[in-house]
Amino acid sequence: MGKLKEDFFNYQAKTTLYASGFEVDKAVGNYIYGKDGRAYLDFVAGVSANTLGHSHPKVIQAIKDQADKYLHVMVYGEYALEKPVQICKMLSENVPYPLHTTYLVNSGTEAIEASMKLAKRYTGRQEIISFVDAYHGNSQGSLSLAGRDTNKKPFEPLLPQIKFINFNKEEDLCQITEKTAGVVVETIQGAAGFITPENNYLKKLKDRCEEVGALLILDEIQPGFGRTGKLFAFQWYDIVPDILAMGKGMAGGVPIGAFMASAEMMDTLADHPKLGHVTTFGGNPIPAAAACAVMEELLTTDLMEQVHYKEKLYRDHLIHNEIISINGRGLMLAVQLRSPDFSLKVAERCMKKGLIVFWQFYRNEFLRISPPLTITPEEIKKGCDIILESIDEIAKEF
Repeated sequence: MGKLKEDFFNYQAKTTLYASGFEVDKAVGNYIYGKDGRAYLDFVAGVSANTLGHSHPKVIQAIKDQADKYLHVMVYGEYALEKPVQICKMLSENVPYPLHTTYLVNSGTEAIEASMKLAKRYTGRQEIISFVDAYHGNSQGSLSLAGRDTNKKPFEPLLPQIKFINFNKEEDLCQITEKTAGVVVETIQGAAGFITPENNYLKKLKDRCEEVGALLILDEIQPGFGRTGKLFAFQWYDIVPDILAMGKGMAGGVPIGAFMASAEMMDTLADHPKLGHVTTFGGNPIPAAAACAVMEELLTTDLMEQVHYKEKLYRDHLIHNEIISINGRGLMLAVQLRSPDFSLKVAERCMKKGLIVFWQFYRNEFLRISPPLTITPEEIKKGCDIILESIDEIAKEF
């Protein structure tokens, strides 16, 4: 065991008892390089965070340019800073009305927390509705929305007045009532295995929210920023949310989050009480500069237009009698194998062969494929070949 790996296990808190401790030397383009001297093709992108791959020159340059000017100067919301203002304006110009005003925060989880607060403040109601198998983060509030009891039980009591309905089940929509402040939903359910909406479900959900005066809060933390071929996945589904939460890929690998709403709605967080939401480092100019670079690249290149073709490449190549299904849309795909144990073994074998894949949080039988948008057709074919070889080898051992 190398010194770095030894120190990692000794001094850094873990999220599981089986962290790999893979020792990273550098990361460039669509590859992560280990201290073992090998290059590993990245099909995960930091769990959908590295939108433009690793160390993208425009993102790195934006960070350097901003660092030469200033870092943190004042708590969020007091001073006008060029890059935070610019990313908010770019978002407003590229999403539908009435989404207009952006509040910059530190993570997707914080964006969800603040979105719930905004829904309660604006409507004067207290009930929040979430979904079975939902995942929105791990702070106390966002964990309250989690659709799996096993993830919540050790930390109860959590937030009161949270109700759960089933994704894609129209019969449950009647549970959204005049008592509901907001409905929090992932445009594509992530931890559950990249489950996409069916039969115009999101439109029917939005209609029900409008009928009873509840706010629709869309969690686009994973599918946002081009991952499905549009800037945000909801743009495929003929709806506009009342509140839009984002994070992960927004700044190409730098921590950031944000939530958007109409100017009228967002103004309610500034009064009665003032500081309805406040954050010291939200809107920091470094991640904001990185986010501007990511947005500019997405808006001025054909990366988003390539997503459909790249998705088709994955689907055309990943054909095997051990692959039960492939869920998802664009470059967020979940490959279902026979069991969690089988899937984990395949992921381990892929790593040994120089390919990084991962698994879904709730459904370990699904292999996660969420590469950088910059992944090339040749790299897709190369990685798919490794997956198929690994499946063949593990199948012989089971």
